[in-house]
Amino acid sequence: MNNYLKETGLLNYNDNSIQSLIHNKGWKNLSEKDRILSIYNYVRDDIKFGYNTDDKIPASVILNDGYGQCNTKGILFMTLLRGVGIPCRFHGFTIDKVLQKGAITGFWYAITPAELVHSWVEIYYNNNWLNIEGFILDMEYLSALQSSFRECRGNFCGYGVATDNFSSPPVHWDENDTYIQKDGIKKDLGIFDDPDSFFIKHSQNINVIKRFFYRNIIRHSMNKNVDGIRKS
Repeated sequence: MNNYLKETGLLNYNDNSIQSLIHNKGWKNLSEKDRILSIYNYVRDDIKFGYNTDDKIPASVILNDGYGQCNTKGILFMTLLRGVGIPCRFHGFTIDKVLQKGAITGFWYAITPAELVHSWVEIYYNNNWLNIEGFILDMEYLSALQSSFRECRGNFCGYGVATDNFSSPPVHWDENDTYIQKDGIKKDLGIFDDPDSFFIKHSQNINVIKRFFYRNIIRHSMNKNVDGIRKS
């Protein structure tokens, strides 16, 4: 179990900014359940849904960005959990790019790889491993989507969502699994002690030129689009 509590290059919980956040929130003083719940809600809603420069960035950078997607919000979530003594691990997948349609549009969507690297976090709690994915979309963004597509209550895929219960997806944690993109999963890439180990073996399937355009142009367009939906 010690492997699931270790600090790593990406899970840098001894960074001053991470330690200050843990201290200011008083998370170490809470019960185990309330530690998980409070950190879960913080990562889901205070760290907005958005696209960072890369998947492989340390938690302190993600915290400073103030936004993230599945892989980066997962890194921050794991870091905060380990920083307060909650064992957790990393489960990697690929997802169908169609669930990003709407967030990515036009030409940029056309050149996006058919499958994208995805992950969720698994928490060891009450002698069980729980799958935690529902923190990816902040509630402000998800609520705006639900309002825009209020006629849809069941299956929905797009804008960062892949669920069979769009009107009430399992994104609230109460000692349960949580999901928001699970229905878009294509391949299971396995369970890893930490994201560092995963990204040594797996990365987004884009070449140097596409990566440059993603970091400098595409993601800014995506973030602007997501922010516009959130404010609609």
